[in-house]
Amino acid sequence: MSGLLALLDDVAGIAKVAAANVDDIATQALKASSKAAGAVIDDAAVTPKYVQGFQPARELPIVGKIAWGSIKNKLIILLPAALLLSTFAPWLITPLLMLGGGYLCFEGAEKVYHLFKPHAIYADGHSDSEGDPVHLEEAKVAGAVKTDFILSAEIMTIILSGIDPTGSIWFKAGALGLAGIFITVAVYGAVALIVKADDVGLWLARVGRLRVTRALGHGIVKFMPYLMKALLIIGTAAMIWVGGSIVIHGLHEFGLHEPYESIHHMAEAAAHMVGTATGFVTWFVTAFFDGIVGLILGLLLIPVVAKVIDPVIAKLTGKEKAHH
Repeated sequence: MSGLLALLDDVAGIAKVAAANVDDIATQALKASSKAAGAVIDDAAVTPKYVQGFQPARELPIVGKIAWGSIKNKLIILLPAALLLSTFAPWLITPLLMLGGGYLCFEGAEKVYHLFKPHAIYADGHSDSEGDPVHLEEAKVAGAVKTDFILSAEIMTIILSGIDPTGSIWFKAGALGLAGIFITVAVYGAVALIVKADDVGLWLARVGRLRVTRALGHGIVKFMPYLMKALLIIGTAAMIWVGGSIVIHGLHEFGLHEPYESIHHMAEAAAHMVGTATGFVTWFVTAFFDGIVGLILGLLLIPVVAKVIDPVIAKLTGKEKAHH
């Protein structure tokens, strides 16, 4: 009997250790996920456009297919690549983060540029109306999953940089995988709610028995276009801010302390001047100037991408982009 009690005591001890490790993994996953906010917000803002033009009955299945593709991107391809990177070439993490940050700045700045130059956009020369609905759906899903891969790579790299580097490879794998799943569920769950909100509003407006219910339905339908515009603005701002912050911090780590130190001093001075809510003021001023740097960098990258990178990619892939 005493042997059984000792065994149970050992099992309980192992369970406590396991529970503590799971709790640590979950904590690391949530902490690291918060650093990827800019890319996550943009992911949620970009995805709804891929279901535009389809029958309402196909919207959720399409979102589900994209979400499943995102899970595979993160867990099958990017997670092993991130673990190999952290194990054998951790020095590459910061340069890759900066490269991803530059991409975020470019994407955000391009959206701002197109507000003033709406006709200066790229098109592949094909109409969304071409082909049968099944083929169009497959093409849309494939395009969305490709876009997700780029954003997911940035998200997973940012998450990896926020995980305790002293942890074991299994600890990192658990935290990275959990964070990837959490972000995917959060993003595509939000997308599903967004794309079906207008249908819910129409249903409430049509079948609601109470006047307040019908009014709520009409309100949802009228509110959704404004929400989509707000998501686009927030997503763009987040991309530019986070991208700029990543590049600035990367330069600081490599010994180039400007503009990091100047922004840091301005944020501290502003917080001291205001004297209240100093944490928020410091964050806001830092984010504002990080965004300014990110926007300038992104605008500088637009001609580089248009004149150098795009032509190289076009030659390598045999595809030409057309201007419209």
